[in-house]
Amino acid sequence: MEFSSGGGGGGGSSGGDPGDGSDSHRRKKRYHRHTAHQIQRLESMFKECPHPDEKTRNQLSRELNLHPRQIKFWFQNRRTQMKAQHERADNCALRAENDKIRVSSIAAKYIGRPISQLPPVQPIHVSSLDLSMASFGGHGIPGPSLDLDLDLLPGSSSSVIPNLAFPPMSISDMDKSLMADIAANAMDELIRLLQSNEPLWIKSADGRETLNLESYERMFQSPNSHLKNPNIRIEASRDSGVVIMNGLALVEMFMDANKWVELFPTIVSRARTMEVISSGVLGNQSGTLLLMYEELQVLSALVPTRQLYFLRFCQQIEQGSWAIVDVSYDIPHQESQFSSSCKAYRLPSGCLIQDMPNGYSKVTWMEHWEVEDKAPIHRLYRDLVHSGLAFGAERWLSTLQRILIPSPEGKRSMMKLAERMVNNFCSSINPSNGQQWTTLSVLNEFEVRATLHKSTDPGQPNGVVLSAAATIWLPIPPQIVFNFFKDERTRPQWDVLSNQNPVQEVAHIANGSHPGNCISVLRAFNTSQNNMLILQESCIDSSGSLVVYCPVDLPAINIAMSGEDPSYIPLLPSGFTISPDGRPDRNQAGGVTGGDGASTSSNTGIGGNSSGSLITVVFQILVSNLPSARMSPESVTTVNNLIGNTVHQIKAALNCSTS
Repeated sequence: MEFSSGGGGGGGSSGGDPGDGSDSHRRKKRYHRHTAHQIQRLESMFKECPHPDEKTRNQLSRELNLHPRQIKFWFQNRRTQMKAQHERADNCALRAENDKIRVSSIAAKYIGRPISQLPPVQPIHVSSLDLSMASFGGHGIPGPSLDLDLDLLPGSSSSVIPNLAFPPMSISDMDKSLMADIAANAMDELIRLLQSNEPLWIKSADGRETLNLESYERMFQSPNSHLKNPNIRIEASRDSGVVIMNGLALVEMFMDANKWVELFPTIVSRARTMEVISSGVLGNQSGTLLLMYEELQVLSALVPTRQLYFLRFCQQIEQGSWAIVDVSYDIPHQESQFSSSCKAYRLPSGCLIQDMPNGYSKVTWMEHWEVEDKAPIHRLYRDLVHSGLAFGAERWLSTLQRILIPSPEGKRSMMKLAERMVNNFCSSINPSNGQQWTTLSVLNEFEVRATLHKSTDPGQPNGVVLSAAATIWLPIPPQIVFNFFKDERTRPQWDVLSNQNPVQEVAHIANGSHPGNCISVLRAFNTSQNNMLILQESCIDSSGSLVVYCPVDLPAINIAMSGEDPSYIPLLPSGFTISPDGRPDRNQAGGVTGGDGASTSSNTGIGGNSSGSLITVVFQILVSNLPSARMSPESVTTVNNLIGNTVHQIKAALNCSTS
């Protein structure tokens, strides 16, 4: 696929020298794409001084290795851009006032009434929705005007939980000694568990390895805490496989909290290193002991997160072999800030990483949890969570196996853009600002939930973003559902915003050994938005799958395809998460053939022999560029229609009952 190279506006490019008489020189040097560092430095200076004098420009020129003319042109373009932004903001404010007057009578009609008395959701024609592809991608036309805060909706039970207040760390030498002892004992237990087989580990018919609790208690003289408290549930699993990365690189990423989140965006929603207890050996992390916090998630608003403080200890076992152990560590007076619906304690868990001759690594992963559910797990996810699959070793390892060797510049840039899209999608399901989901309505077999958050991150559309989600169960194997969403030929059957227009894949990048792991660029036919493409990534492993997509305009795709930094391309993704339902397949003897002709009864498919699928539908909508935007009853109806129609079309296309 070829794209023409184009120049960027604003802070991304500089014009040519108008005084240069050479046409060929102008053609070659017409555009200069600044690096992210240069742009950040220029933006910082612009905030301090929008009109720098010649001395300041020359100083920036030397510092950033740019010609003084480029500095001058950048500030001129930035001032012009800022003026245009102010004008647009003024226009938006006027439109918001007009909209507020227009819907005030409608909004007042519903204040104080329960949500059950709102007008019923009726199937509507998508063309009548005031939602364009641009609204979902953060480009062009903003989304519908939303006037009321979600918390003010009739019948709403949402509450905002503030960001976790991390305590100031005051760790004494005695505390550090205790932590070191706990970590050393946990490391000993982890290694013994990873290197043992039967009878300590039991392999089920589908190949899963689970811990024999009686053998475990005899070997480690466990205090039988789960037997004393019948409400405590034990989850313990082990898995091993090959990862396309050398061992030391993996160790370095595991010991960095930010990279830990980047590696596992579908599982780790937040992580933070609270204190470095021991820095270990320089160069291989052996002996490093960290006190950390993390929050783990299933990609659904129906499953509570698991929050915990824990110790992470790394030890080099031998040349080319490392063990990393995690074990929960209690910090006084902090559990009160955690989710009240789930109390999770991580017994020694972690992995053994062993270098292989080809530069890959063999990773053996173990998860061991004591979990006390303060509230019942939602019926749709009960089997998945109670089986241990939701937070089990298989899910961690399968996610890790999607790592790839770096590709050429263009592909690497596209993969970086797609990675940011998937990470944004995952974080939208569990917003970092602590905003909780509000139930908007109950439509037959599923609930529509939503949350609002302000987007200020670089490369994201500035303003208020609405995330809406619903989860459904279908009696269809996950592999077939994944193939249905991934295939561009079946997209018109579920994409209500495409008006049933066909799409064509115009670029394809393989993203792993499994053919389902790929990044695609799609173009819709017969639409007025010829400049708008769809970036899509599909990810699949034995624990589940994702299909995430986002409208991106052609110039932005050009930037990524040319190998330039895509960090500032705005993204607002939507998509689907697909999980096995945790129930055994009653028809596993014959197997089920997926849409690509592959049998789903093999262990290489999603969830082994699962009989049904849990599908979470997620939409993100740019509500407004104004930070004060709110949610209105009209918009509730719009969101309900959007999700309701999407679910209706999915069930119709897959021949599932919609009753």
